[in-house]
Formats: sequence, structure tokens, C-alpha cells
Amino acid sequence: MSLKIKYLNNKKKSSKNNAIFLTKDSKISDFKGIFDIKINQKIISFLKNSTKIKDNKILSLNLDFDQKLIIILLVKKNDFFQSEKIGAKFYDYSKTNEVDEITILGSNFSSVRDKIKFESFLHGAELKSYEFNLYKSKKNNKIFNLNILLQKNKYNQKTKNKLNALLDGVNFTKDLVSEPGNILHPDEYAKRLSKLKKIGLKVTIYDDEKLKKLGCNALLGVGQGSIRGSYLVTMEWNGKKSKSKPLAFVGKGVCFDTGGISLKPARFMEDMTYDMAGSAVVVGLMKNFALRKAKINAVGVVGLVENMPGGNAQRPGDIVKSYSGKTIEVLNTDAEGRLVLADALTFTEKKFKPGFIVDLATLTGAIIVSLGSEYAGLFSNDDKLSKQIYDAGEKVKEKVWRLPLHKNFDKLMNSKNADMQNINYVGGAGSITAAQFLQRFIINKTPWAHLDIAGMAFSKYAGALNSGGATGYGVRLLNKLVEDNYE
Repeated sequence: MSLKIKYLNNKKKSSKNNAIFLTKDSKISDFKGIFDIKINQKIISFLKNSTKIKDNKILSLNLDFDQKLIIILLVKKNDFFQSEKIGAKFYDYSKTNEVDEITILGSNFSSVRDKIKFESFLHGAELKSYEFNLYKSKKNNKIFNLNILLQKNKYNQKTKNKLNALLDGVNFTKDLVSEPGNILHPDEYAKRLSKLKKIGLKVTIYDDEKLKKLGCNALLGVGQGSIRGSYLVTMEWNGKKSKSKPLAFVGKGVCFDTGGISLKPARFMEDMTYDMAGSAVVVGLMKNFALRKAKINAVGVVGLVENMPGGNAQRPGDIVKSYSGKTIEVLNTDAEGRLVLADALTFTEKKFKPGFIVDLATLTGAIIVSLGSEYAGLFSNDDKLSKQIYDAGEKVKEKVWRLPLHKNFDKLMNSKNADMQNINYVGGAGSITAAQFLQRFIINKTPWAHLDIAGMAFSKYAGALNSGGATGYGVRLLNKLVEDNYE
């Protein structure tokens, strides 16, 4: 059920299903002239009987056989995330009860605005309403019309515009992750990124031929078994007049991961269409920056490949020379994401000389064993950047947990035949050794953080702000990181 929000003239009458914000200290005089005496008495009675409710709730009063008054009960002061969460609950209520139109009456908004961030409330409802039904022959064409009877000067248009840009970025990320592998292969993905030029991003596409000249053999090795091309795509946003160092975001874009010659088990392999989620986060984030005219310089870099078995596929035991000049023995072709990122990280550091680099990848199954679907794994060479990411995650509830890096883990990745190998054959610390591998490709000690989002990018179940499937995890987190510390 899609959501359509419309702001009404304050003189226009309400609809048959209305909604109001209430707190336990709300006064019935707040609704003078809106409801008749009979309804006012019902509201008073409801407030008296709601003293035991200790959490924000969406409740309803039946005013007539076909008319409801939906009450958004605010028990405590709410920050932006909690307001978003209430908005999501409100959308769920309308969907569950098959209500096709509700008018929010803002007559008492002044008395409750300290307990609800209204722009975030609507943002939460919009996030929750996302659906990916592009390939269904019978689509759910129902529309939930949410009317807002609120004077424009009662809400912050600047905040609303920023949240709309963020919504576009998150939903674009979800769209990309949700696409099947036969549609969103590297060739198609690169074409879609090229279209982002229209919103002000400078997009540069490096194809197989250009990557060969650059010496990005680690990335190219992953994709050589596919009939599709391999790409490195950069997206630049220059929102500052000064030539300050850009903030860099790098994403793993394995559009489908069979494991290559080190073939994965067939069960659940269909989920490997979301092995490009790290890149999708970077793309959605950059789109958000451009749409909201972020006052930063930023660059997004994504490596796009398809990891397939075939006559030309990379073999276990192959040795490749990375863009950095370091050689890698590929002992397992299913540890491919780190090979893509190896070249992408060094390329980003060398070409753009950024103030920091944050990379995102659905990199290891081990991180799901460690942290489940509650936290992304955070690895970093910089305490300040780590704390900034952690704090941003707590605010938007896209949580991270920092895990250690240590030179002793490097021993597990050393190779007898090359500078390093791409897996740890001894066993254990799978996520840490993968991050330790990536750290070797940060050549100039640039502040760097790696987010392993394997447990966060896709969910079989609905979350607070998503309806299941692609979560868009990471866009809100990194947008908050930038907003709080770099704008």
C-alpha cells in the first residue's frame, strides 16, 4: 500500500477518519471548535483511562459505525528516531486496519510539538511504506491518503526537504539491493549510475580496458568468469567552494556471488543478489548528498563485478597483482569482496587523497555469527572516526560494534608464494582477518573505517522502519556522521 501525503488548507474540513496527537496532560480545550461535546467527552474519558500506558501507542475510538478517531498517544518526549518509529507504527496501523484515508488534525500541535518531531514522524511513515513489487503482475494499487491539516509555519520546511532527500537515497539503495541478478548485472548497474549526472554528481566509469591499464587486477580477477564487464565507478559531489579534502565512501558491488570456482552451496544462493549492498549504500548516500545540496566535498567509489564459475574464471591458487603493487594468492574464490575492495581502496586513497575513507561490504558470514542482525562490525585505524560512526549509529539506531585490529592477525594472512593470501586457513577471527587484509591497502595512513554489513543489509523480517527485505542500512548512519561532524 503506497503512501500519499497531502497538506490541506487549514480551513478545509476533516475527513471521516481523523487522527490527533495526545499527551496525558492534553486539555480538551485544545480541540475547541473541532469536535462536538459528545466526542470531547469520549476523549476526556479515554485520557482518564490511559494513565497506565507507559509507551507511545496508536489507539482508536469508534465515533460511529464507519468513523474512527485515531489517537497518537505520546507518553514521553521523543527524539528524531523515536518520532520516526511512531510514524512507522502509524503507517502499520493504517495498513493492518485497511484504512485508506486519515486526516491528522494539527489544532493542538503547539501543545505537543515538544514531544513529537513532526517532520520525522512523517519520515518514519514514508520509510515504512516502502515496497518492492516491480516484478509482480498483480500489484497492490491501494493508496493510503494521509492528509495534514496543519498550517505550514507549524513545521520546518528545511528539515522536511533534507528528510525527503534522505528518503530518496534510502529507497534508491533498497531498489538496487532488491533487483535480481539477471537485471542488475554490472553492465546495467554502471548505466544506472551514469544517470546520476542529472542531479549534479560527476560520474566517471572505468571499464575493463581502463582497469587493465590501471593495474586493478585484483578486482578484474573476480569478474573474469562472467560474460558481463567489471567496473570501477566514481561519483563526486562538490558542495564546498573550497578545495578541502573530500570524504570518501567505498562500496563492494558484487552483483551476484556464486562463489566462483569455490562454489557456494545451492541453498540460499539466491540471496547473493544482495552481495552488492555495500555499493548500493554508497550510491544512495551520494544521491542524498546531491539532492540536499550537502555542504561538503565527497566521493563515492564502487567496484562492480559478477563472481561466476566458467572456463575463464579465476582459480584457487592464482596469484594477482593489485593496483597497490602488492600480490595476492587467491586460495578461495569465494573470498572475493576483499579483492574488489583492495583495488578500490588504494585507488580512492591515491586519486582523491581524502580526509577519511569509510568502506562498506557484505564481507563475511562470520560477522553474522558474531553480531547477528543487531550490529554491523566496525573496524578502524582511527579512534576519532570510530567514535563518530558509533555515536551516529546510536542516534539513528543503525548500530555498529567495534572489533579489534592487531598486527598479530597479519600472520594469518601471510602467503608463502605472494605478499598475502585472501583467506585465513588456520581458522577463527574470519571478520577480523578480512578487515586486516583490507587495512594493508590503506597505503598512506588515511583515517579509515570498514563496516561489515552482512547481517544488516537484508532482513527476512520487518524492522522498526522497514517492511522486510532490503533495509537500506548505512545511508542514514553515514548521513548522520557527516551532518554532525563535517557540515
